[in-house]
Amino acid sequence: MTEPAGVSDAVGAADAVGAVNAVDAVDAFSVFARGCPSRETLGHVTGRWGALTLSALAEDALRFNELRRRVDGVSEKMLSQTLHALERDGLVLRDARPTNPPHVEYRLSPLGADTARRLLALIELVEGRMPEVLAARERYDEARERETPGVRGAAAR
Repeated sequence: MTEPAGVSDAVGAADAVGAVNAVDAVDAFSVFARGCPSRETLGHVTGRWGALTLSALAEDALRFNELRRRVDGVSEKMLSQTLHALERDGLVLRDARPTNPPHVEYRLSPLGADTARRLLALIELVEGRMPEVLAARERYDEARERETPGVRGAAAR
């Protein structure tokens, strides 16, 4: 089948533009821009439950209740919302097996595994430096108490 004049040139140009756009796509996203979708994903990854869920799944695939026990303190509703958001972002894969009762496991996608690896490095840094963090908090609270007596008790709530 023959193409109308100029169509193959237009298709070739579109392919070239697509390749350039794919390379430039990374530069097109900025979490500092209000409307950028990367900001929402960053929130899913770095929020308390997202970070803990990704980190827990870095260890192994887990069923919902196993994951809920591993991420101490998360409610069923919050874990469900977190998993949906992470699955939508392509970070978590849901494997539902048609058994009775249903068997559903969650695991990291390759993107999720890369993200979790970086989160785990941050978690290790934070946990390893907690004595410094606690000392800084104490110094801060003591300084605030000297500036305005009674604030320390209010800040601790």
